[in-house]
Amino acid sequence: MEKFVKKQLISDLKDGNHVDDIFVVKIKKSIMPYKNKSGSYFQLILSDNTGKTLEYNFWGSEDDTLLKEIYSKIKSDSVIRVQGRITVYNDKLQLTGNEETLLQVLEPEQYNQEDFIKAAKKNIEELYLKLKNILASIENPQIKQLLSNIFNDSQIEKEFKKHPGAIEIHHNWIGGLLEHTLEVAHYCALSYELFHSLNRDLLLAGALLHDIGKLKELNVTSRIKGSTEGQLTGHLVLGTVYVHNMIDKIEGFDESLKNKILHLLISHHGKLEFGSPKEPMFAEALALYYADEISSKIAWISEFIQGAKEDTEDDFMYHPKFGKNIYLR
Repeated sequence: MEKFVKKQLISDLKDGNHVDDIFVVKIKKSIMPYKNKSGSYFQLILSDNTGKTLEYNFWGSEDDTLLKEIYSKIKSDSVIRVQGRITVYNDKLQLTGNEETLLQVLEPEQYNQEDFIKAAKKNIEELYLKLKNILASIENPQIKQLLSNIFNDSQIEKEFKKHPGAIEIHHNWIGGLLEHTLEVAHYCALSYELFHSLNRDLLLAGALLHDIGKLKELNVTSRIKGSTEGQLTGHLVLGTVYVHNMIDKIEGFDESLKNKILHLLISHHGKLEFGSPKEPMFAEALALYYADEISSKIAWISEFIQGAKEDTEDDFMYHPKFGKNIYLR
C-alpha cells in the first residue's frame, strides 16, 4: 500500500499554487446545488499540523453521480489526497478541484499522524520519568497508593505519553498533557517552597491528577477533537468521577483527604464562569488554579506569537480570545 508524506504546509500556500498533497478533513459540509445551473458542489475544511485551515471546494458536473460517490467516502477526520489550485476568494485562500482532479481517501497506514498533529516538543520518556520521580517523593501513604495505582497502570501510562493537552488553546501536541501536567506540578512545588504551610503531598496530587479527565475528553486520531462524553460532561467532571472511583478501591481511605482531592479537581479552573462547579476553597486549591493558569496561558500566548510572526510583519496582532493586541517583537 502506497504511503504519502505531506509536502506543503497550509501556512506556506500562496495564490496560484498547484497542489497535490494530503490533508485531514476537519469539517465536511453538505452537498449544495449550483444557483444558476444544474449540478452540485461540496465544501470541506481541511487542516494539518500547523493548526491552520483551508477551504476546499469540489465542483461537480451536471450528473451528480460521481460527486455523490466521492462525497459518501469522506468522513470527518478522513485524511485525503487532493489535487487542485489555490485561488483567493473574499480575501481567503481556497483550494478548488473537480471531477477531473484527484480526491482520494487514505487508509491510516498510508500517512503519518505527525503530519496532522504536532509532534512532541520534549522527550516523552524523560518527562514520564520526572512524573514518576514526583510520585516517589510523596510521603502520605494513601496519596502515594492512589497515584501509584493510576500512573503505574500500563494503559494510563501509554495514553498519558501521547495525549495532547487541548484541541487548540495550549499544549496541543503529542505528549502535551504530560508536559502541561509537569509544568503545573513545578509551579505547585514552587508554591510550597514559598509557603511551607501548604500540604505538599496534597498539592502535588492535585497537579498530577487535575487534567486526568482529558484522557476521555479528547480523542486523538488524524486530528484532536472532543469525544462525545467530553463534549457532554467535560474533563473536570470526567476526572473527578474517575479519581473518586479509584479512591473507593483503596480500603480505609481517609474521607476528609478524599474530599480535598476531589475539590482540587473540580475547582481547578478557578471560577464558575471558567467551568468550575466550585471555586477554590482552601490554599492548595488556589495554588493549583494559578499554577494551571500560568502553564496554560504562557503556552497559549507563546504559540500565538510564534505563529503570528509567520503571518505578519506588524508589531502587534489582535487575539480574539485574549480580547486585546499582543506584542510580537
